[in-house]
Amino acid sequence: MFSSLRSRLWLSYAFIIVTALCVVAGILFIYLLQNPLLYRQTIQRLKAVQSVLMERDGSQPVSFVAEKASRTFNVRVLLYSQDRQLVLDTSAGRESPLLFPQRKVLSRIPFVRDESGAMWLYALEKLPDNTYLVTASPRPRISVLNIFTDDFLPLIIQSGLIALILSLGVAFFFARWIADPLQKVVAAAREAPSTEAKPVAVQGPHEVQELTRAFNSMIARTQASQRSQRDFVANVSHELKTPLTSIQGFAQAILDGTADTNEARQQAAQVIYDESARMHRMVLDLLDLARLDAGTADITMSSVHIPALLHVIAEKFTPQSQQAGVQIKVEAAENLPKIKADGDRLAQVFTNLADNALKFTPNGGRITLSAKILESGSLQPDKSINTRRAIEQMDSKKEMLISVADTGEGISPEAQAHIFDRFYQADPARKGGEKHDAGLGLAIAHEIVQAHGGRIKVRSRLGEGTTFEVFLPFKYPNK
Repeated sequence: MFSSLRSRLWLSYAFIIVTALCVVAGILFIYLLQNPLLYRQTIQRLKAVQSVLMERDGSQPVSFVAEKASRTFNVRVLLYSQDRQLVLDTSAGRESPLLFPQRKVLSRIPFVRDESGAMWLYALEKLPDNTYLVTASPRPRISVLNIFTDDFLPLIIQSGLIALILSLGVAFFFARWIADPLQKVVAAAREAPSTEAKPVAVQGPHEVQELTRAFNSMIARTQASQRSQRDFVANVSHELKTPLTSIQGFAQAILDGTADTNEARQQAAQVIYDESARMHRMVLDLLDLARLDAGTADITMSSVHIPALLHVIAEKFTPQSQQAGVQIKVEAAENLPKIKADGDRLAQVFTNLADNALKFTPNGGRITLSAKILESGSLQPDKSINTRRAIEQMDSKKEMLISVADTGEGISPEAQAHIFDRFYQADPARKGGEKHDAGLGLAIAHEIVQAHGGRIKVRSRLGEGTTFEVFLPFKYPNK
């Protein structure tokens, strides 16, 4: 019956409320035992008699007025002198002498004893002539049952029951307020990882809202991952289909004798070799991506001199750039400090970026490889940083910006949003047309940069060229 979170919350609230009411009722009952209603009524009657005596006509003797009030209201009236000696007692001879009342700080109901030990309720008032007027009445005898039935029970029934019902109603509201959003999250979690799972409305207290937002974010990431996996499988299948078709076709030509000359067989073997090499490179790239995704890629950190690395990349592409009529140059101060990174992996990143730039830069164009130190989070370099001394005076937290810029045809804004997606190719005309390009190079570069704790961005305008910017964290060593 109480298996759901809502019912358990309500039961917990109800238990707390009932416990609190029981504690209050217990304290109230103890208070009533010490200060029953009849005692309080008697004290009020004694004070009323006292007020009547204090407003007496001055022509009448005090003793006469006191005796009359004593008979009328059935109380005992006493008058004490300034030094607390008994002057008048309307019950003298009938009752034991009453001791002068001593106020007790912790006593809520004033009691005083007579010489025989009997308890009296009293009211004490000091008169203008410094005498003391006391009205007293024997303490009523009351049983616990009478206190429970006359004082306690009506009060609990009238107020406690109403408070209990209202409190349970409020507890039920809060239980639903907390539990309902959680139950919606549970229901949505049961539907996951379905692509039709919808975000849960953000409701309830702050902590439940945070949980709901985190759950919605998780669902969105899961669905995006599922779409990515489906696209990945489709893209891999598509990229492998072409070389497999070529390999199968030329192998069949060799088997059935269609390639009946040495030249034809040599051509078929060359195609099979080239296409299998293409598949081999694609498989290696996919394994590389998988390791980078899983965080198991071999990243060996060491001191890397970025200007020297960029010069090596430029020299590597010198033959191709000369053949294409493209100028390639390096702009990086030789006194830039070394950074901690994996040199081979960074070479893989900048080789890919330079290769792409060379492919899309027309004859007479220019490719520039540059490096500089930036303030952390800034996109604008500090041009005053040109010496080792200036670098040492900068804040310890910086970034190094390495960029590969070309003057090629540029990339459209729509393509820039997907440029680092796997198997994405910005130029539809190149889709499957470039033999050794499956659209994995930039995705691998992105993952390598992220593995170094950096980030990679692209800036491009159609007809004006493209710049890829790699930001790597850098901290100058204190020596």
